[in-house]
Amino acid sequence: MAENSEFVAFRFKVNLYNSDQSSLLCSGYFSEVTGFEATMEPKVIAEGGHNWGEHHRSGPTKFAPIILKRGVTDINDLWSWFDITTSQANYGYRLSGEIIVFGNPSVSGGNVTDNAVLVWKLSGVLPTKFKGPDLSGTASQVAIEELHLVHRGLELQRPAPASTQGRGAA
Repeated sequence: MAENSEFVAFRFKVNLYNSDQSSLLCSGYFSEVTGFEATMEPKVIAEGGHNWGEHHRSGPTKFAPIILKRGVTDINDLWSWFDITTSQANYGYRLSGEIIVFGNPSVSGGNVTDNAVLVWKLSGVLPTKFKGPDLSGTASQVAIEELHLVHRGLELQRPAPASTQGRGAA
């Protein structure tokens, strides 16, 4: 059996860093991620004497919450971050993050290796919902059923073709 094979089903790795991205604070693997959505509401400008149509200019952009589903991590750092921003009243404690989308896994020398296909960068990330799992005595990782994140912005990056991201422990 391949090393770290318990993470093969999880196609998305989430890394969360402090705001200047100098240190990794939270990490986990998830099987489903939704909410990659940005909506720009255009400003409508009417022109005097121009009665057919109107002009549109870029307006404010709103981002949908990112929803991470069915995840695992070896440590409880995602819950700790949620706890810091809610019960400990640290409302401004936002992180930077990335969601790595893996391609097809390959096994070589007992290690599972993946090519990162896409990387979504997130800024100003704040957790708004944490849903824990049903408890099982046979589970070895800390499971997360659902985690909702609001953020200030998205950026899509495509890694270099030769770039690989191994699936080490979360």
